[in-house]
Amino acid sequence: MQKEVVIIGGGIIGLSCAYYLLKEGHKVTVIDKSDIKSGASFVNAGYISPSHFIPLSAPGIITQGIKWMFDSSSPFYVKPRLDSEFLKWAWAFKKSATNSHVEKSIPVLKESLILSRDLFQEIKNSNEFDFQFERKGLLIAYQTEKAGEEEWKVGKRGIKEGLKVINLSPSEVKKMEPNVDFNIKGAVFFQDDAHMTPEEYMQKMYAYLMNKGVTFYTNEEVVDLQVSNQKITEITTNNRMLKADEVVFAAGAWTPLLAETLGNSLLVQAGKGYRINAARDTGITIPTILSETKVAVTPMNGFTRFAGTMEIGGINHNINPLRVKAIANAASSYYRGIKIKETEIKEATCGLRPCSPDGMPFIGKSSKCKNLTFATGHAMMGWGLGPVTGKLVSEIISDKKTSLNLESFHPDRKF
Repeated sequence: MQKEVVIIGGGIIGLSCAYYLLKEGHKVTVIDKSDIKSGASFVNAGYISPSHFIPLSAPGIITQGIKWMFDSSSPFYVKPRLDSEFLKWAWAFKKSATNSHVEKSIPVLKESLILSRDLFQEIKNSNEFDFQFERKGLLIAYQTEKAGEEEWKVGKRGIKEGLKVINLSPSEVKKMEPNVDFNIKGAVFFQDDAHMTPEEYMQKMYAYLMNKGVTFYTNEEVVDLQVSNQKITEITTNNRMLKADEVVFAAGAWTPLLAETLGNSLLVQAGKGYRINAARDTGITIPTILSETKVAVTPMNGFTRFAGTMEIGGINHNINPLRVKAIANAASSYYRGIKIKETEIKEATCGLRPCSPDGMPFIGKSSKCKNLTFATGHAMMGWGLGPVTGKLVSEIISDKKTSLNLESFHPDRKF
C-alpha cells in the first residue's frame, strides 16, 4: 500500500531512506534546513568499513578521553559543559563502555556494515547513476609498536569474525603504495573495506531522486509538529504545512531537538569532524587510517582527503584551527614529502555527526509515536551505514520483515 512519507533530513541517511522508500512505491517528501550541499554527509572520509566493528563506547575510551580532554587538538575531545542532556549522554556513554557491550555489538555492526557495502555495490551495478565506488581495502598504519599491537589485536578479532585481515611490514606496504614514502613501523590491512567520494554520490543521488519524483523542500526548517492519538498529523515548516502517513526523523545531530517537541528524549550529541582536501597528486591510492592520530586519508575523485577528530562540543560549526592543524601535521608525519598547504588548511571545513551513547544507531519506531521512525545516531559510521539504514526504514514503513534484527538499534532502548 502506497504511503505518504515525510523525511526530515537530507543527508546520506535521509536520501538513503528516500531511495528505498521510492523503490517500495511510496510517495516521498524530504525536508532539510540546508540546501543539501554541505554537512557531515559531504565532508566525511567516504569509508564503507566492515573493519569498524567496534563501537565508539569501548573499555579504555573513558580513561583515554580524560587524558585527551586537556588537549583541544587531540583525536577525541569532549568539551566539558553543564548541560543536562550532555551530562545524561556522558553518563550513558560511561555505562556503555564495557566488554559485554562491545561483544554484543561486534557482530551487529559487522553484519550491518557488510550489508550496507553490498547495497552500495547494488546501487552502483544498477547504472541508475554513476559514482566512484572502489573496494581497495583499508590500511591502518602505525608508527609505534604499542599501536601496532593494539591494531593487530583488532585485526585478529576481525579474522575471527570472518573478515580478511593481514599484518604488513613497511616493505609490504611499500609494494601496495609504491608512490608513497611512509614513515611507519607497519600496517594492518582490512581487505573487505571500500571507499567513495561523498560529494559526488550525494549530488547524483539527489538529482536521481528529484528526477524520480521525490519532492524536496530545502532551506526549510520544521517549526511545529502536531500529534493526535500518538500520531504526527501535521508538520509545519517556516513555509508550509504538510500531512503524512509516516514520518522519518533523519536530521542527524538535530534529531533530538525534533524529538524533544514530542516529549521524547533522544540521547544524541553532535560529534564534530574536520576535513582537508588536497587537489593534487599525492601518490596515495589506498584509504589509510593513521593509527595514533586517528586521521583518515582517502583517495577521492580528483583529490585526496585528510579527515578526522571527534569533538563533542554541542551544535556549532566553529572551526578550531588547532584541530585542523593536527590533521595537517599527521599527514606530514606519516607521509614523507607530503605537506598540507596553508591554502588547503584555510579551506578546511567541518560536519556534525550524531553520536549515540553506546555507539549504535537509533533505527526503528518509538513506542511514543506510532507513525514515527528514527534513523540517526550513527556517529562516525553514518556514511557506511547509509544504504542499510535506508533499506531497514523502508522495510519498517512497508510492514515487511527487516533484513536485520533491530533490537540493538531500538530508539527506546535503556542506557
